[in-house]
Amino acid sequence: MERVMTDLQSRPNIENKYLAGNYAPVESEVTAHDLPVVGEIPVELEGRWLRNGPNPESVDDALKHHWFLGQGMVHGVRLRGGKAEWHKNRWVLDSADRAAGLFGANTNVGGFAGTTWAMVEGGNPPVEMSYDLESRSINPFHGTLDGPFTAHPKYDSATGELHSMNYHWPDLIDHVNYTVVGSDGRVTKNLAIPVADMPMMHDMSLTDKYAIIYDLPVTVNMDVLVEGYPFPFKWNPDRAARVGLLPRNGTAADIVWCDVDPCYVFHPLNAYDAADGTVVVDLCRYDNLMVEDRQGPFAEAPPTLDRWVIDPATRRVTETRISDRPQEFPRHNPRFGLKQHRFGYTSEILPAGEANLHGATLKTDFETGTVEAYEYGPGRGGAEPVFVPKADGTAEDAGWLLTVTYDATTDSSDLCVLDAEDLGRGEVARIALPQRVPFGFHGNWVPDASVAPD
Repeated sequence: MERVMTDLQSRPNIENKYLAGNYAPVESEVTAHDLPVVGEIPVELEGRWLRNGPNPESVDDALKHHWFLGQGMVHGVRLRGGKAEWHKNRWVLDSADRAAGLFGANTNVGGFAGTTWAMVEGGNPPVEMSYDLESRSINPFHGTLDGPFTAHPKYDSATGELHSMNYHWPDLIDHVNYTVVGSDGRVTKNLAIPVADMPMMHDMSLTDKYAIIYDLPVTVNMDVLVEGYPFPFKWNPDRAARVGLLPRNGTAADIVWCDVDPCYVFHPLNAYDAADGTVVVDLCRYDNLMVEDRQGPFAEAPPTLDRWVIDPATRRVTETRISDRPQEFPRHNPRFGLKQHRFGYTSEILPAGEANLHGATLKTDFETGTVEAYEYGPGRGGAEPVFVPKADGTAEDAGWLLTVTYDATTDSSDLCVLDAEDLGRGEVARIALPQRVPFGFHGNWVPDASVAPD
């Protein structure tokens, strides 16, 4: 296997850092087989690690380009029998669809209802992809989705459903949709929820009782549009921040709205119903977002790890800072989704100006308050840690973390396997990828038991 390498200096962009370095798109779809491995891949890992992110083919104005824009590209590695059988990176849509002006979802990718789905927020429907990523087509859940979808649906393992909060500029200017997709991959519920100003509702949370709505002051701003920026959202200092508890079988009139201090949340870690009737949410919180920066989210207030305890009886939210260390892209053991959790895993976010967006992989123990960090070494950092439960594990932290790393010194990427129980064990396996993986957004482990090979 020969890595596709590029000189960092060949990708400078003084107008927009999100088009330079490892933010820059890759130019080629690459296929490689029998990837080199240092260490041993756990044999129980049988499936695909998949990751999605923007990979713009062209940019009209670099100064006004936003990191969230650009055609989606999925990177995938198939693991089986302790080997990395193949790597592929593929556009979410093929060349014909892209040439026709269609947009390929660029934010998340995962398995559901026996199918691989690429997803994005803000209006575009999901894209169905084949197991080998070669066949790709827009699929609004078999024609049942009448409206937008999200990149961050929440899965309820007890019902087999996906739950989502969906916005769409400019079609849903005065409301968002709460959508439920059944275990057969077809929409079963679509509830309109009135909200003002069209907030950027990136994510939601789910408990056994509630769908949780983050109505926060990053909203559509007409001045931004008039100035020619294609991403029209901006911090709105005049707008209140609130979180809503929607009973899962309720209507918009049943939502319990609770005020919170002004902030923004891209990604909650997990949420659960506490025995005392409150709702507990751990999340990554920004004091503000995109106040002046029109290109991306990391130049102003750093993200911190916080806990919110929401009391529906008093409509009060108690906010507690867990860690000031900048961190994002939180994950947890999916077996503990909607349940009380003890552990969370995040990626450290490095200061602006660093060659790498990511630093250490962090493990937070919410019971003891301790934080364990795995440092990848000079020039290397780990992106979103994807938790895969161990087949025979019963403890909450019994699992593997699959994390794509970037090495700024070699301009290359690896897929690393860490032991979630013991980060100090180091890299259980390091898989050399033939193509660097640009700083992007989200991915998942899709076991063959969930989405079988074609």
